[in-house]
Amino acid sequence: MKRFVEKATFTCAGGLLTTSLLMLIAASSFAETIPFDSPRWDVQANESRVENYLGRQSLLLKGGVALLEDSRFTDGIVEFDIAFTGERGFMGGIWRVQDTMNYEEFYIRPHETGQPDACQYMPVINGVSGWQIYHGAGYGVSIDYDNDTWLHVKIVVSGGQAEVFVGDVDTPALFMPELKRAVVEGKVGVSAGNFAPAHFSNFSYQSAPSPTLAGSAGASRIAESGTVMSWAVSNAFGEKSLADIVRLPDDASIRWKQIECEGWGLANLARVNEIGEGANCVYARVMVQSGEDQIKPFRFGYSDRARVFLNGTLVYAGDNTYRSRDFRYLGTIGFFDEVYLSLKKGPNEIRVAVSESFGGWGLIAQFPDTNGISVDAALK
Repeated sequence: MKRFVEKATFTCAGGLLTTSLLMLIAASSFAETIPFDSPRWDVQANESRVENYLGRQSLLLKGGVALLEDSRFTDGIVEFDIAFTGERGFMGGIWRVQDTMNYEEFYIRPHETGQPDACQYMPVINGVSGWQIYHGAGYGVSIDYDNDTWLHVKIVVSGGQAEVFVGDVDTPALFMPELKRAVVEGKVGVSAGNFAPAHFSNFSYQSAPSPTLAGSAGASRIAESGTVMSWAVSNAFGEKSLADIVRLPDDASIRWKQIECEGWGLANLARVNEIGEGANCVYARVMVQSGEDQIKPFRFGYSDRARVFLNGTLVYAGDNTYRSRDFRYLGTIGFFDEVYLSLKKGPNEIRVAVSESFGGWGLIAQFPDTNGISVDAALK
Protein backbone atom coordinates (compact mmCIF):
# COMPACT_ATOMS: atom_id res chain seq x y z
CA MET A 1 0.00 0.00 0.00
CA LYS A 2 1.34 3.47 -0.85
CA ARG A 3 1.48 5.91 2.01
CA PHE A 4 0.98 9.07 -0.03
CA VAL A 5 -1.39 10.21 -2.75
CA GLU A 6 0.42 12.08 -5.51
CA LYS A 7 -0.85 14.90 -7.74
CA ALA A 8 -4.48 14.74 -6.70
CA THR A 9 -7.22 16.93 -5.29
CA PHE A 10 -10.33 15.39 -3.73
CA THR A 11 -13.71 16.96 -2.93
CA CYS A 12 -15.39 16.31 0.41
CA ALA A 13 -18.34 17.80 2.27
CA GLY A 14 -16.16 20.46 3.80
CA GLY A 15 -14.48 21.51 0.55
CA LEU A 16 -11.20 20.60 -1.11
CA LEU A 17 -8.55 18.40 0.44
CA THR A 18 -5.23 19.41 -1.06
CA THR A 19 -2.40 17.04 -1.81
CA SER A 20 -0.27 18.41 1.04
CA LEU A 21 -3.09 17.87 3.55
CA LEU A 22 -3.64 14.32 2.32
CA MET A 23 0.07 13.65 2.65
CA LEU A 24 0.04 14.98 6.22
CA ILE A 25 -2.94 12.79 7.12
CA ALA A 26 -1.30 9.75 5.58
CA ALA A 27 2.02 10.39 7.28
CA SER A 28 0.50 10.96 10.71
CA SER A 29 -2.24 8.32 10.77
CA PHE A 30 -0.93 5.32 8.88
CA ALA A 31 0.75 2.61 10.97
CA GLU A 32 2.61 0.26 8.66
CA THR A 33 3.41 -3.32 9.66
CA ILE A 34 6.54 -4.65 8.00
CA PRO A 35 7.19 -8.43 7.99
CA PHE A 36 10.75 -9.42 8.78
CA ASP A 37 11.20 -11.28 5.50
CA SER A 38 10.79 -7.97 3.64
CA PRO A 39 13.86 -6.78 1.68
CA ARG A 40 13.38 -3.40 3.36
CA TRP A 41 15.18 -4.72 6.45
CA ASP A 42 18.92 -4.25 6.84
CA VAL A 43 20.08 -6.78 9.45
CA GLN A 44 23.56 -6.31 10.92
CA ALA A 45 23.98 -8.99 13.57
CA ASN A 46 26.12 -11.92 14.63
CA GLU A 47 23.12 -14.21 14.30
CA SER A 48 19.76 -13.69 12.60
CA ARG A 49 17.12 -15.63 10.74
CA VAL A 50 13.43 -15.47 9.95
CA GLU A 51 11.66 -18.48 11.46
CA ASN A 52 8.43 -19.68 13.01
CA TYR A 53 8.42 -19.18 16.76
CA LEU A 54 5.52 -19.55 19.20
CA GLY A 55 3.09 -19.90 16.31
CA ARG A 56 4.09 -16.93 14.16
CA GLN A 57 6.71 -15.72 11.72
CA SER A 58 9.46 -13.89 13.56
CA LEU A 59 13.01 -12.61 13.42
CA LEU A 60 15.58 -14.25 15.67
CA LEU A 61 18.23 -11.65 16.47
CA LYS A 62 21.44 -11.80 18.48
CA GLY A 63 24.40 -9.46 18.65
CA GLY A 64 23.21 -6.63 16.45
CA VAL A 65 20.37 -4.60 14.99
CA ALA A 66 17.71 -4.82 12.30
CA LEU A 67 17.05 -1.44 10.65
CA LEU A 68 14.12 -0.54 8.45
CA GLU A 69 16.18 1.04 5.69
CA ASP A 70 13.52 3.31 4.16
CA SER A 71 12.02 4.50 7.46
CA ARG A 72 11.98 8.19 8.32
CA PHE A 73 11.03 8.82 11.93
CA THR A 74 11.27 11.76 14.31
CA ASP A 75 8.11 11.61 16.44
CA GLY A 76 5.44 8.94 16.58
CA ILE A 77 4.90 5.35 17.66
CA VAL A 78 7.02 2.21 17.26
CA GLU A 79 5.42 -1.13 18.17
CA PHE A 80 6.49 -4.76 18.13
CA ASP A 81 6.05 -8.06 19.91
CA ILE A 82 9.03 -9.69 21.58
CA ALA A 83 9.66 -13.11 23.08
CA PHE A 84 12.61 -14.39 25.12
CA THR A 85 13.59 -17.33 27.32
CA GLY A 86 14.57 -15.49 30.51
CA GLU A 87 18.28 -15.97 30.00
CA ARG A 88 20.60 -13.01 30.41
CA GLY A 89 19.96 -10.69 27.49
CA PHE A 90 19.41 -7.12 26.33
CA MET A 91 16.79 -6.71 23.61
CA GLY A 92 14.36 -4.03 22.48
CA GLY A 93 13.63 -1.19 20.06
CA ILE A 94 15.69 1.63 18.57
CA TRP A 95 14.63 4.91 16.96
CA ARG A 96 16.04 8.09 15.41
CA VAL A 97 18.91 5.93 14.19
CA GLN A 98 21.57 7.99 12.42
CA ASP A 99 23.91 5.02 12.00
CA THR A 100 24.92 2.00 14.08
CA MET A 101 26.94 4.31 16.36
CA ASN A 102 24.21 6.85 17.14
CA TYR A 103 20.59 6.20 18.15
CA GLU A 104 18.04 6.04 20.98
CA GLU A 105 17.27 2.67 22.54
CA PHE A 106 14.93 0.98 24.97
CA TYR A 107 15.77 -2.58 25.96
CA ILE A 108 14.56 -5.32 28.27
CA ARG A 109 16.69 -7.32 30.70
CA PRO A 110 14.73 -10.60 31.06
CA HIS A 111 17.10 -11.93 33.72
CA GLU A 112 16.35 -8.90 35.93
CA THR A 113 12.58 -9.41 35.97
CA GLY A 114 11.03 -7.62 38.96
CA GLN A 115 14.27 -5.75 39.73
CA PRO A 116 14.75 -1.95 39.54
CA ASP A 117 16.83 -2.36 36.37
CA ALA A 118 14.49 -4.76 34.57
CA CYS A 119 14.50 -2.36 31.60
CA GLN A 120 16.62 0.53 30.38
CA TYR A 121 16.37 3.66 28.26
CA MET A 122 19.80 4.32 26.83
CA PRO A 123 21.22 6.77 24.32
CA VAL A 124 24.04 5.50 22.11
CA ILE A 125 26.42 8.36 21.28
CA ASN A 126 29.48 7.87 19.07
CA GLY A 127 29.28 4.13 19.71
CA VAL A 128 29.18 4.44 23.51
CA SER A 129 26.17 2.90 25.26
CA GLY A 130 25.48 5.02 28.32
CA TRP A 131 23.71 2.72 30.81
CA GLN A 132 26.26 3.34 33.58
CA ILE A 133 25.82 7.10 33.47
CA TYR A 134 22.05 7.11 32.84
CA HIS A 135 20.38 4.99 35.49
CA GLY A 136 17.61 5.19 38.06
CA ALA A 137 14.40 7.20 37.75
CA GLY A 138 13.58 8.15 34.17
CA TYR A 139 15.92 5.54 32.74
CA GLY A 140 14.73 2.20 34.14
CA VAL A 141 11.93 0.68 36.21
CA SER A 142 10.87 -2.64 37.71
CA ILE A 143 8.79 -4.86 35.39
CA ASP A 144 7.71 -8.49 35.80
CA TYR A 145 8.20 -10.51 32.63
CA ASP A 146 6.72 -13.79 31.40
CA ASN A 147 9.10 -15.99 29.46
CA ASP A 148 8.37 -17.97 26.29
CA THR A 149 5.38 -15.88 25.32
CA TRP A 150 4.75 -12.86 23.09
CA LEU A 151 5.00 -9.52 24.91
CA HIS A 152 3.78 -6.33 23.26
CA VAL A 153 6.01 -3.22 23.40
CA LYS A 154 4.92 0.26 22.31
CA ILE A 155 7.32 3.22 22.27
CA VAL A 156 5.78 6.69 21.94
CA VAL A 157 8.20 9.49 21.08
CA SER A 158 7.37 13.19 21.29
CA GLY A 159 10.16 15.75 20.91
CA GLY A 160 12.63 15.40 23.76
CA GLN A 161 10.48 12.90 25.68
CA ALA A 162 9.22 9.36 25.26
CA GLU A 163 7.37 6.61 27.07
CA VAL A 164 7.23 2.84 26.77
CA PHE A 165 4.30 0.51 27.27
CA VAL A 166 5.25 -3.09 28.07
CA GLY A 167 2.35 -5.55 27.98
CA ASP A 168 -0.13 -3.01 29.38
CA VAL A 169 -1.24 -0.82 26.45
CA ASP A 170 -3.01 1.71 28.69
CA THR A 171 -0.38 2.65 31.26
CA PRO A 172 3.24 3.39 30.37
CA ALA A 173 5.79 1.30 32.22
CA LEU A 174 8.53 3.90 31.81
CA PHE A 175 8.39 7.63 31.13
CA MET A 176 11.59 9.24 29.84
CA PRO A 177 11.39 12.98 30.59
CA GLU A 178 14.63 13.86 28.82
CA LEU A 179 15.95 11.99 25.81
CA LYS A 180 19.67 12.58 25.60
CA ARG A 181 20.13 12.82 21.86
CA ALA A 182 19.06 15.65 19.58
CA VAL A 183 15.55 15.63 18.10
CA VAL A 184 16.44 14.61 14.56
CA GLU A 185 14.95 12.31 11.95
CA GLY A 186 16.31 8.79 11.71
CA LYS A 187 15.46 5.16 11.09
CA VAL A 188 13.65 2.69 13.35
CA GLY A 189 14.36 -0.93 14.17
CA VAL A 190 15.05 -3.55 16.82
CA SER A 191 18.17 -4.65 18.67
CA ALA A 192 19.57 -7.56 20.69
CA GLY A 193 22.89 -7.82 22.51
CA ASN A 194 25.56 -10.50 22.44
CA PHE A 195 23.97 -12.77 25.02
CA ALA A 196 20.62 -14.56 24.73
CA PRO A 197 18.79 -13.95 21.43
CA ALA A 198 15.30 -12.51 21.14
CA HIS A 199 12.45 -13.12 18.71
CA PHE A 200 10.54 -10.19 17.19
CA SER A 201 7.25 -10.08 15.30
CA ASN A 202 4.46 -7.66 14.29
CA PHE A 203 6.77 -4.67 13.88
CA SER A 204 5.07 -1.41 12.91
CA TYR A 205 5.78 2.28 13.10
CA GLN A 206 3.76 5.43 12.67
CA SER A 207 5.08 8.95 12.23
CA ALA A 208 3.03 11.62 14.00
CA PRO A 209 4.15 15.11 15.02
CA SER A 210 4.30 15.61 18.82
CA PRO A 211 1.95 12.82 19.96
CA THR A 212 0.40 13.29 23.39
CA LEU A 213 2.14 11.31 26.11
CA ALA A 214 0.21 9.59 28.88
CA GLY A 215 2.96 9.85 31.49
CA SER A 216 4.42 12.91 33.15
CA ALA A 217 7.84 13.86 34.42
CA GLY A 218 8.72 14.03 38.08
CA ALA A 219 10.99 16.65 39.56
CA SER A 220 14.15 17.09 37.51
CA ARG A 221 17.48 16.36 39.12
CA ILE A 222 19.39 19.62 39.41
CA ALA A 223 22.99 20.37 40.18
CA GLU A 224 23.98 20.98 43.77
CA SER A 225 25.95 24.06 44.73
CA GLY A 226 29.60 23.78 43.76
CA THR A 227 29.03 21.32 40.92
CA VAL A 228 31.37 21.71 37.96
CA MET A 229 29.13 22.51 34.98
CA SER A 230 31.67 22.96 32.20
CA TRP A 231 34.91 21.20 31.26
CA ALA A 232 37.64 21.52 28.68
CA VAL A 233 38.02 18.07 27.14
CA SER A 234 41.03 16.86 25.17
CA ASN A 235 41.26 14.72 22.08
CA ALA A 236 41.26 10.99 22.83
CA PHE A 237 44.46 9.02 23.42
CA GLY A 238 45.50 5.60 24.70
CA GLU A 239 45.04 5.00 28.42
CA LYS A 240 48.21 2.90 28.45
CA SER A 241 50.27 6.05 27.90
CA LEU A 242 49.50 7.06 31.51
CA ALA A 243 50.89 3.87 33.05
CA ASP A 244 53.32 4.77 35.87
CA ILE A 245 52.88 8.50 35.17
CA VAL A 246 52.80 10.56 38.38
CA ARG A 247 53.75 13.87 36.79
CA LEU A 248 52.12 15.08 33.58
CA PRO A 249 54.55 15.73 30.73
CA ASP A 250 54.20 18.71 28.43
CA ASP A 251 52.19 17.73 25.35
CA ALA A 252 51.71 20.31 22.64
CA SER A 253 49.57 17.91 20.57
CA ILE A 254 46.59 18.14 22.95
CA ARG A 255 43.55 19.85 21.45
CA TRP A 256 40.76 21.09 23.73
CA LYS A 257 36.99 21.40 23.27
CA GLN A 258 34.50 22.74 25.78
CA ILE A 259 31.62 20.56 26.95
CA GLU A 260 28.64 21.79 28.96
CA CYS A 261 27.30 19.40 31.57
CA GLU A 262 23.76 18.08 31.73
CA GLY A 263 21.33 19.43 34.33
CA TRP A 264 22.72 17.71 37.43
CA GLY A 265 26.38 18.00 36.40
CA LEU A 266 27.08 14.98 34.18
CA ALA A 267 29.63 15.42 31.41
CA ASN A 268 28.98 12.73 28.79
CA LEU A 269 32.45 12.54 27.28
CA ALA A 270 31.25 10.45 24.34
CA ARG A 271 29.69 13.63 22.94
CA VAL A 272 33.21 14.92 22.29
CA ASN A 273 35.13 11.82 21.14
CA GLU A 274 34.60 8.36 19.74
CA ILE A 275 36.38 5.42 21.33
CA GLY A 276 38.88 3.79 19.02
CA GLU A 277 41.88 1.53 19.07
CA GLY A 278 44.45 3.30 21.21
CA ALA A 279 42.01 6.15 21.89
CA ASN A 280 39.94 5.30 24.99
CA CYS A 281 40.96 8.13 27.33
CA VAL A 282 40.55 11.91 27.53
CA TYR A 283 41.60 14.67 29.87
CA ALA A 284 38.86 16.82 31.42
CA ARG A 285 40.22 20.07 32.82
CA VAL A 286 39.09 22.96 35.00
CA MET A 287 40.99 25.85 36.55
CA VAL A 288 40.44 26.75 40.18
CA GLN A 289 41.32 30.25 41.34
CA SER A 290 42.12 30.23 45.05
CA GLY A 291 42.34 33.32 47.21
CA GLU A 292 44.93 31.68 49.47
CA ASP A 293 46.83 28.49 50.11
CA GLN A 294 44.16 26.11 51.38
CA ILE A 295 42.86 22.54 51.31
CA LYS A 296 39.49 21.86 49.68
CA PRO A 297 37.45 18.66 49.30
CA PHE A 298 36.85 17.57 45.70
CA ARG A 299 33.99 15.08 45.26
CA PHE A 300 33.59 13.24 41.98
CA GLY A 301 32.39 10.18 40.05
CA TYR A 302 33.43 8.64 36.78
CA SER A 303 33.04 5.79 34.31
CA ASP A 304 35.13 3.70 33.87
CA ARG A 305 38.57 4.67 35.29
CA ALA A 306 40.05 7.98 36.44
CA ARG A 307 43.33 9.58 37.41
CA VAL A 308 43.20 13.04 39.04
CA PHE A 309 46.12 15.44 38.62
CA LEU A 310 46.49 18.67 40.60
CA ASN A 311 48.88 21.13 38.98
CA GLY A 312 50.36 18.25 37.02
CA THR A 313 50.88 15.85 39.95
CA LEU A 314 48.87 12.64 40.39
CA VAL A 315 46.73 12.71 43.55
CA TYR A 316 44.20 9.93 42.85
CA ALA A 317 43.77 6.82 40.69
CA GLY A 318 40.67 4.63 40.73
CA ASP A 319 38.77 1.92 38.85
CA ASN A 320 34.96 1.98 38.60
CA THR A 321 34.68 -0.61 35.83
CA TYR A 322 31.76 -3.03 35.66
CA ARG A 323 32.48 -5.97 38.02
CA SER A 324 35.83 -4.47 39.05
CA ARG A 325 35.01 -4.77 42.78
CA ASP A 326 32.82 -7.86 42.90
CA PHE A 327 30.70 -9.88 40.48
CA ARG A 328 27.57 -7.81 41.25
CA TYR A 329 29.24 -4.42 40.86
CA LEU A 330 27.67 -2.35 38.08
CA GLY A 331 30.06 0.59 37.94
CA THR A 332 27.28 3.18 37.74
CA ILE A 333 28.27 6.80 38.17
CA GLY A 334 27.73 8.88 41.32
CA PHE A 335 29.52 11.16 43.78
CA PHE A 336 31.23 8.17 45.36
CA ASP A 337 34.86 9.36 45.58
CA GLU A 338 36.53 12.32 47.29
CA VAL A 339 40.05 13.71 47.63
CA TYR A 340 41.36 16.74 49.50
CA LEU A 341 43.24 19.12 47.22
CA SER A 342 46.08 21.28 48.50
CA LEU A 343 45.43 24.43 46.49
CA LYS A 344 48.01 27.17 46.14
CA LYS A 345 47.09 30.83 46.06
CA GLY A 346 46.22 31.80 42.49
CA PRO A 347 45.42 29.48 39.57
CA ASN A 348 45.33 25.71 40.00
CA GLU A 349 44.77 23.17 37.24
CA ILE A 350 42.68 20.08 37.93
CA ARG A 351 42.96 17.53 35.16
CA VAL A 352 41.04 14.25 35.29
CA ALA A 353 42.06 11.49 32.87
CA VAL A 354 38.90 9.44 32.26
CA SER A 355 39.10 6.17 30.33
CA GLU A 356 36.30 3.96 29.07
CA SER A 357 35.74 0.28 28.30
CA PHE A 358 31.94 0.10 27.90
CA GLY A 359 28.71 1.22 29.55
CA GLY A 360 29.15 5.00 29.52
CA TRP A 361 31.99 7.51 29.35
CA GLY A 362 31.27 10.16 31.96
CA LEU A 363 32.47 12.48 34.70
CA ILE A 364 30.81 14.43 37.50
CA ALA A 365 32.52 16.63 40.10
CA GLN A 366 31.78 19.21 42.73
CA PHE A 367 33.41 21.36 45.39
CA PRO A 368 31.21 21.05 48.51
CA ASP A 369 32.95 24.15 49.90
CA THR A 370 33.43 26.99 47.41
CA ASN A 371 34.41 29.71 49.87
CA GLY A 372 37.49 31.48 48.56
CA ILE A 373 37.61 29.71 45.20
CA SER A 374 36.15 30.02 41.70
CA VAL A 375 36.02 27.34 39.01
CA ASP A 376 36.18 27.74 35.22
CA ALA A 377 36.74 25.46 32.24
CA ALA A 378 40.20 25.98 30.79
CA LEU A 379 40.54 25.77 27.03
CA LYS A 380 44.09 27.21 27.01
